[in-house]
Amino acid sequence: MTDQSTEALLRRIADALERLAPPPPPSVDLFAYDAYVWHAEGSRLEPVPRVNRVAMTLLRGIDRQTDILTDNTRRFATGLPANNALLWGARGMGKSSLVKAVQATVAAEHPGRLALVEIHREDIPSLPALLAALRGVDRRFIIFCDDLSFDAHDTSYKSLKAVLDGGVEGRPANMVFYATSNRRHILARDMIENERSTAINPGEAVEEKVSLSDRFGLWLGFHHCDQDTYMAMVRGYAEHYGIEIAPDDLKREANEWSVTRGSRSGRVAWQFIQDLAGRRAKVLDAS
Repeated sequence: MTDQSTEALLRRIADALERLAPPPPPSVDLFAYDAYVWHAEGSRLEPVPRVNRVAMTLLRGIDRQTDILTDNTRRFATGLPANNALLWGARGMGKSSLVKAVQATVAAEHPGRLALVEIHREDIPSLPALLAALRGVDRRFIIFCDDLSFDAHDTSYKSLKAVLDGGVEGRPANMVFYATSNRRHILARDMIENERSTAINPGEAVEEKVSLSDRFGLWLGFHHCDQDTYMAMVRGYAEHYGIEIAPDDLKREANEWSVTRGSRSGRVAWQFIQDLAGRRAKVLDAS
């Protein structure tokens, strides 16, 4: 084979490899948007032009949690020390809604200073890569994971512990981690019990798993709401979206709806309002 033919063959091989290789992720302006979604595959941040969020004024029955998380976030946005936060407790009581509402409130107070970056539960092992992408950027980021939990045989929680502790490099000063979970200790009870029954030193094994939640400086508990709080949620939504209905009818229909669902929560109140608006041909304009 001549040198010329060898060169041509190598060129064709190189061209084929370039076609097979994935294109580099497009550069993202980390100052142009209020929110981003992290994709572990491709290690890229996707901008979110419009965040699906609820106005702070519509979140009822969680005033104390709102005040604490807002204060923590304000300190973080202004460069002061702030804690990672774990919002745990009952489903549908506004945990993720509160994170997004607080970020919007504080970002409006400090334009361009604070952004939200959502990471999916299954992408937690890629957290170090996300932190590397944000480290050194002159902007503050809330890394947000909704419905964080770990099941048996899932060891990715160890990566999260290392990230929350900061590792050798330390946690980037421009980042805090907010997570929501239905479990106070994030890990399933049967997962902890399994460690207790199989470990050589059960106490140490359980301590390692439970200690994950200790990495969060703030623990904010959310509990099922009572009837008055549920109705305040319903009335707040109805007034906000201009749904005209007699107070007695609203109360009766909202109560019937909660009975069919077997619970009262902010999520149930919102689902009732969607049903009510649909029956009355009322469009719920985002605002």
